[in-house]
Amino acid sequence: MSEVITIGEPLVNFCSEEPDISLTDALEFHKVMGGAELNVAIGVRKLGHSIEYVTRVGQDPMGKFIQKALAAHDVGTSYVSYDDVYYTGHQMKQLVTQGDPVVVNYRRDSAASHLEARQLEKIDLSDVKIAHTTGIFPAISPIAEKTFRSFYQKLIAAQKLITFDPNLRPSLWKSKDYMIKTINDIAGMADIVLPGINEGKTLVGTDNPNEIADFYLNGERTHAVIIKLGDQGVFVKTDQGQKYTIPSFKAEKVVDTVGAGDGFALGLITALLEKKNLKAAAMRGNAVGCLQVQTLGDNDGYPNQEELQQFYAKQGVSEDEFANQA
Repeated sequence: MSEVITIGEPLVNFCSEEPDISLTDALEFHKVMGGAELNVAIGVRKLGHSIEYVTRVGQDPMGKFIQKALAAHDVGTSYVSYDDVYYTGHQMKQLVTQGDPVVVNYRRDSAASHLEARQLEKIDLSDVKIAHTTGIFPAISPIAEKTFRSFYQKLIAAQKLITFDPNLRPSLWKSKDYMIKTINDIAGMADIVLPGINEGKTLVGTDNPNEIADFYLNGERTHAVIIKLGDQGVFVKTDQGQKYTIPSFKAEKVVDTVGAGDGFALGLITALLEKKNLKAAAMRGNAVGCLQVQTLGDNDGYPNQEELQQFYAKQGVSEDEFANQA
């Protein structure tokens, strides 16, 4: 079985090929696979670790495309189910030369939004070391939220380490207040919480990293909070009182920011699987995020182990040396 497990909704992305043209006016698109949890799954596999993906897709051309793509990336599909009633979720994404692209979702009443808790019964967690989750899947439907909470109960009962990235998608929630309440409730059940600084301001009401961290360290299980600060790196604080900032790496050219946060998560997860300490794991997260923003697509920049080491060599750093610095 796999070292990592995640649950989410895979999406087919139709990406514009005409820079800085609105989605309304763009005529040329190419088709790729996306979705936050799926990005993490792909990156985890590229770095040599196994992962199972819990999801549901439609029995339609887009669902079949997802099936083929998962197989091509060697992502575990033991817990992928198929729906002959509801369709596979998809998106349109604008190509931009700077800043964040416009993304439009088509996922209401999708197959994944009908993934029921009873479909989790066959999941075997015996070999799982880390479960990665985000705030996207519970947002897509009441059914998905109930399933997500059942998944958490199963993980907690099995004493698995849980990472949680809020990954806010306000348009998917029924209200901002419900989003904040639900996300913060879920975060309190995770071991490591990974908010962005702007997400922290929305969820906690402050953009002070130390205050955001303290809020989540009050959670029932949370022992570390890592706040993504964009090009300033990440702020880390633990329940043991340790706190430090891990600086970012400078990208030669930012091409597309989508997938950078997922890149941080997968870098962190894979380093922890390799018994690296939290400091070195956060450094790897920054490295993978930096590589991702220099490519088009949601996950095209994620490295394998050789590419990661080449990146470190170019930067003149190593994880072990960095971890041992005072």
